[in-house]
Amino acid sequence: MTVRINPSILSADFANIERELSKIDNADFVHVDVMDNHFVPNLTFGPQMVARIAATSPIPLDVHLMISDQDRWAPGYAELGAASVTLHVEATTDPVGTAARIRAIGSRVGIALKPDTAFSTIEEIAHYFDQILVMTVEPGFGGQAFMKNQMDKVREVAAFRAKSGIGVWIQVDGGVDPTTIEFAAEAGADTFVAGSAVYGSDSPAFAIENLRKIAREHSHHEEPHV
Repeated sequence: MTVRINPSILSADFANIERELSKIDNADFVHVDVMDNHFVPNLTFGPQMVARIAATSPIPLDVHLMISDQDRWAPGYAELGAASVTLHVEATTDPVGTAARIRAIGSRVGIALKPDTAFSTIEEIAHYFDQILVMTVEPGFGGQAFMKNQMDKVREVAAFRAKSGIGVWIQVDGGVDPTTIEFAAEAGADTFVAGSAVYGSDSPAFAIENLRKIAREHSHHEEPHV
């Protein structure tokens, strides 16, 4: 199974963002959390910052939108050059239509579930998305403890993927480190967001390779061939 490690720059030094991005050039994507202090109680990056990151990053951008009115704003992040844009189902009234607009621009599109949001909420529309993000913390802040009880949801998504044959990526975000990535990989996740586990390391590049190695060792799931 292909394993993807997407470091979150929420844990990086924003004053030296180009240098911080160069430290993770062996990652698959850079995970960019866009928060508006409305959908979640934190304020991070806006379009101008995302555009700057896109212009300087050596790897593609995986933008995770934690903002209100995503049907209005999400396509703009695809236009800024994000390789992937993830919507929160709780903040969109037209997830399928918005996904189509993002794809038409040329980006992949994901759908995210907060810990209290069941997979059944999106099961009927899951095939419209390239990635399903299972949040393993409450969205809003980095550094939170991994919620192991979310692994049942990851297993549910993995079982759906195997049964339906869709080539969706299964991403987990929140509290991912060398220990918790084992649980997530065993449950069926293949795409992992890690913040402090990467940027809190003396060698972010080594931390990425170590996480990738552990995830491969604990993965027992094959992605469907589509």
